[in-house]
This record gives sequence, structure tokens and C-alpha cells, in this order.
Amino acid sequence: MSDEVAAPSNGGTSLYGDPERLLKLARYRMPFGKYEGWLLIDLPEPYVVWFAGQGFPKGELGELLAIVHEIKVNGLEYLFEPLRLRGGSRQLQ
Repeated sequence: MSDEVAAPSNGGTSLYGDPERLLKLARYRMPFGKYEGWLLIDLPEPYVVWFAGQGFPKGELGELLAIVHEIKVNGLEYLFEPLRLRGGSRQLQ
């Protein structure tokens, strides 16, 4: 049995070995739509699942939403609690 951890094979949207990307994901806000201003990690799961079915946007936003989708459907949102901005909210006031 190996002690190595394999990087996820999710089309290049891995956080594996990239703490800066993880921090960016924890602080990235939805730039448009019904949930404009919400942290991506706080988007409702049904909304993220809908995006997954429709296709994520191209570029960085789509890559980050794909990661959020994987986190949410696997029940791993708690991993972001230590990374949340202190006093941050789901949406901008």
C-alpha cells in the first residue's frame, strides 16, 4: 500500500498542491445572477447542481464552480470553515 495521495482526475480543476487556489475559492464571489455577490462556497447546492447539468461557464469561474460542485455533492463544505473571511457573509451588503 502506498502512502502517496493521487490528485483527483476532474479535468484539471484540482486544488491538489495549490493552497493559493484553495484560498481563492474560499473568497471568490459569484459575479452575476440571482446569487450575485455570494461566496461560491455558500451557493445553494441545488443551484450548483443545476450549473453542473447545464454546463459550467468557461474560464476560471467555471473551474471554481466545478470544484464547489464536487465539494458540495460529497458533503465537504465544512473544510472551508477555517478559510472563511472573518465576519464574511454569504452576500454583499
